[in-house]
Amino acid sequence: MKTIGVGIIGASSGGWASLSHLPALRALDGFEVRAVATTRQASAEAAAAEYGVPLAFDNDRDLVSHPDVDLVVVAVKVPYHRPLVSTALAAGKTVYCEWPLGVSLGEAESLTADAAAAQARTVIGLQARNAPVIRYVRDLVEEGFVGRVLGTTMVGSGVAWGPETTGAQAYTFDASQGATALTVPAMHAVDALNFVLGDFTEVTARLGTARPEVHLSDTGEVRPVTAPDQIAISGALGLGAVASVYYRGAFSRGDNFHWEINGTRGDLVLTADGPNGNLQVADLRLQGGRDADTGVTEMPVPDAYYGRVPRTLTGPAHNVAQTYAALAEDLRAGTSTVAGFDHALRQHRLIDAIETSARTGTVRTLG
Repeated sequence: MKTIGVGIIGASSGGWASLSHLPALRALDGFEVRAVATTRQASAEAAAAEYGVPLAFDNDRDLVSHPDVDLVVVAVKVPYHRPLVSTALAAGKTVYCEWPLGVSLGEAESLTADAAAAQARTVIGLQARNAPVIRYVRDLVEEGFVGRVLGTTMVGSGVAWGPETTGAQAYTFDASQGATALTVPAMHAVDALNFVLGDFTEVTARLGTARPEVHLSDTGEVRPVTAPDQIAISGALGLGAVASVYYRGAFSRGDNFHWEINGTRGDLVLTADGPNGNLQVADLRLQGGRDADTGVTEMPVPDAYYGRVPRTLTGPAHNVAQTYAALAEDLRAGTSTVAGFDHALRQHRLIDAIETSARTGTVRTLG
């Protein structure tokens, strides 16, 4: 398979792409970052120089239309996803878009339809499902380690969405901007839960904004908060189990991530050390016990689950690299294991069901 030429939109130093996509691609064979784009030529050239990328643009059109770019990565704020993704799809490129796909269900529906019309291969940045520990847990469940799954409980902290933020991050406290505690940390975690235990068949939810104002540390400004910082979701899963998920803004002095899967034969427990409850980037610890065990013990993830990605690649880049590695295998084998826009649309519909349930106090059924 030929080397895949990658162009990254939103590659400014210190941004998400520089923390995850660029080091992930550097660690893998078969990919080459050939272009970056930011809103200013100077920052684009600085990013290109920092990462040894040959092409730098101050607009998305030049990057998308360049013949050396096969795969376009959209790693900017959610409100800009729709126009950038649409341009890349129209150019016939493979598109990797960060999650969420759009600011609303309507935008997700539109982009998914555009991708289908273009017959484009797409990737959505729900990388937790590609984490080695999550894939190992899924296999353990399928192999019967816990027996029949009875239920699952997940509690996490989103780190952000506390009493203070910066002007650059204030948009995450505005529900209309699409990057809230529900859509980002909670849904990254829920997606991993669905990957392991099946999709929700029905859901009920309660959303709360416990902190109605946020202080901007860099300007002193106080802004109203419209996004939820307390998220409680419960429902039934495809495997017949009951699920309960609770995510909060900021962090707890106790556990910031704890996930149990309980079955008729045993239990699996995933935890994260420190204040990081963002499952998609957290360093997770797996423990388990069954049958005559009276507790849980460490369960190291076998080397085989790391595949082409070195264990030494840590932090946000690791699971992103696992996603790229799976994409490369899909392209080589003609398979479709990596989640794309169709999957993103299903999760946007779940968000809509959660928000509708919270607003109306009803149980929502999902197909």
